[in-house]
Amino acid sequence: MYVVMNELKVEPDQKDHLKARFEKSKDRMKDVPGCLEFLFLESGEETDTLVVYTKWDTKENYENWLESDAFKKAHGGKSSGEQQPSTTNRLRSFNVVFHT
Repeated sequence: MYVVMNELKVEPDQKDHLKARFEKSKDRMKDVPGCLEFLFLESGEETDTLVVYTKWDTKENYENWLESDAFKKAHGGKSSGEQQPSTTNRLRSFNVVFHT
C-alpha cells in the first residue's frame, strides 16, 4: 500500500471554498482505480491547515491517477473558469510497512 498526505495552507477567508471543492471530489475518488481511501482532514483547532489523505493499493496507481484526465480537470481550475483559492502545500508520501 501507498499513502499520500497533502498538507494545504489556506487563507482563512478561502477555507470554506476549498472544503467545498474537495467535497465535490469525494464521490469521484471512489471510482479511481487503486484508490482505497480518501479523507479530507481539518483540525478541531483554529488553523490554516487542511490535509488531503489518500491510500492506494500501489504507488503505480497513484502515479497513474496523477497523469489522468480526471486529475488534470480537478486541479486545472483556470480552464474550468472557477476561482482557485490561494494555497501552499507540503506533499508527503509513504510506503506502508504494515497495518492491521
